[in-house]
Amino acid sequence: MRLTESLALSYKDIDSNRMVITVRNGKGFKDRTVMLSPVLLELLRTYWRAQTVKPFEFLFPGRDNRMPLNRRSVQRFISDAGKRAGIKKNVSPHVLRHSFATHMLEKGADLRRIQLLLGHRSMRTTSIYLHVAANFVNDTKSPLDSIPDIVSTIMNREET
Repeated sequence: MRLTESLALSYKDIDSNRMVITVRNGKGFKDRTVMLSPVLLELLRTYWRAQTVKPFEFLFPGRDNRMPLNRRSVQRFISDAGKRAGIKKNVSPHVLRHSFATHMLEKGADLRRIQLLLGHRSMRTTSIYLHVAANFVNDTKSPLDSIPDIVSTIMNREET
């Protein structure tokens, strides 16, 4: 999810029965549904139980319970967390989103699925992850590999 989409989440957008999160008014004012990881669900439940004052509207409220967290505060927090983790490159919410998509691609998710999850209008935007996922090309099996002994078959034909 984009940072602004995450900050706009309401606890009502989390559907633990269907294991999905509804992203409302994403980029281009479009709604979409993304998967809810069981791990994330448990983290959200722990977060919810720890709140002494339950959020009024936003899942991640700011100081004023009726407003979301400030995006700059979240950006700073994530950047600082990256530094504390010893990551040399700049870490931002967008880098996390980009990493999520790259890992999905490396795990075998097709580009169309990634496009839908990220809320990209154009496949061209999603295809930038192909350059990043270096092992994607290396791990892709050629259709020739599924033909048994093709080299020996060709070699035998040439000899006769």
